[in-house]
Amino acid sequence: MLVEFSIVHLSPAESKSANVARIIDLVDKSGLPYKFGPMATVVEGEWDEVMALIKRCHETALEGAPRLITSIKIDDRPGKPNDRLSHKTKSVQEKLGREVKT
Repeated sequence: MLVEFSIVHLSPAESKSANVARIIDLVDKSGLPYKFGPMATVVEGEWDEVMALIKRCHETALEGAPRLITSIKIDDRPGKPNDRLSHKTKSVQEKLGREVKT
């Protein structure tokens, strides 16, 4: 399954990059395939491992903020092989006949 999530710190500090870096470090060290983007991160894996990771990320982010909003979107297609994270992008590029920014 693919899970897109974002964590928004509701704090007065304008820059959030240090907080984001702490979370991406957790994602990277999880060993799960992922893509980090400017507005959200997409992780691929089984339900329990992905949800456990997002819980760790949420709890870690909460240590540095008085309030958070964590958003989660799930694309769950049982029976589909792993590596959907890159396959979905490649499929669109094949139909276009060219590479696009990812």
